[in-house]
Amino acid sequence: MEVPHSTPKHNDLVYDVGMHKGEDSEFYLRKGFRVVAFEANLELIIACQERLKEFLDSGQLTIVEGAIVDPGVIAAGLRTVRFYQNPQSSVWGTVSAEWAERNARLGMPSTVTEVAAIDFVEVMRKYGVPYYMKIDIEGCDTVCINALRSFQERPTYISIESDKTSLENAEREIDLFLELGYGSFQAVEQSQIPKAQLPPEPAKEGGYTAHRFEKGSSGLFGLELKPQWKSKREVMRQYRLIYLGYYLLGDYGLLGRWRFPGARQARGLVRRALGLLTHATVPGWYDTHARLSEAENSTAHAR
Repeated sequence: MEVPHSTPKHNDLVYDVGMHKGEDSEFYLRKGFRVVAFEANLELIIACQERLKEFLDSGQLTIVEGAIVDPGVIAAGLRTVRFYQNPQSSVWGTVSAEWAERNARLGMPSTVTEVAAIDFVEVMRKYGVPYYMKIDIEGCDTVCINALRSFQERPTYISIESDKTSLENAEREIDLFLELGYGSFQAVEQSQIPKAQLPPEPAKEGGYTAHRFEKGSSGLFGLELKPQWKSKREVMRQYRLIYLGYYLLGDYGLLGRWRFPGARQARGLVRRALGLLTHATVPGWYDTHARLSEAENSTAHAR
């Protein structure tokens, strides 16, 4: 059995895995964290280099260019990988052919380019284990989570974009977190973050910044989330309602196929009813936030 690396954890370090347009990186940087950001789309990298130039110049920000891949790709000696870049929706860039096919079925076909293959374990060994790790890389989030098996230390907080395809996959994500020592969770609806979230003053993570979250932002994290952490049983109860919304009103929702007179109004009624149960936009899209078990007691004492 491989001995886990003794790479240190840095409480001033955040990983932004899936930098996109820099929406999240800028928030973390302005709060005073050092950031290691990952991005495969060259156009987005160039835009972020301009947007976040002051932080790059100071060394507070490091951008790792390329796509995080399954360890099997690295073991095979491949240095590049196919990246499916989506011209119509930049957030849908992915190395997953399955996800690219889904996007094409939704009328948003991708173009294919070759990008550097990133060994996530080696990058973590170089820069250290972060305090918080945000992951949003379209279908490959669990590659990063599984990489943590190679380390003795774990990020105190992690967030991933939750799987929208099946409740079973969402439960597997929670079980994976539990295996790695994460004991409490939050399901945070993302579409309403620009309207629903503001950084608290005084800050509970890093320094205070009067930040306005952009569309597509992952929002607050860690201690700045509402103190509504849940057990697996509790968060899966929440996800059952969320997945009912996906099943009925999502990308391939059952009710989307209704074509009878009054179908639109019927969908609206179902949407409102589910919204009353979930207290969120339906169907929406969700991030799962996970908190390391060893942080639960210290957080309770801090309150």
